[in-house]
Amino acid sequence: MNYKQLKVNIKTEYIKLDSLLKYAGIVETGGIGKEIIAEERIKFNGEICTQRGKKVRKGDHVQIDEIETEITVE
Repeated sequence: MNYKQLKVNIKTEYIKLDSLLKYAGIVETGGIGKEIIAEERIKFNGEICTQRGKKVRKGDHVQIDEIETEITVE
């Protein structure tokens, strides 16, 4: 399966998963992000993740449906 890759740059040590979804423009609101996480549609480093406060750091991979997001910390 081909995934659309989205590379996101953050300037902090980490970003919480629900905040990342909004920051990256994947969802319009935090509420939608919360729903997507609760519906187990997020994979964090290959594993299903239901923790909306999960800390995403440099080199981590987040996948939602067919969008793969790579986090790069500046």
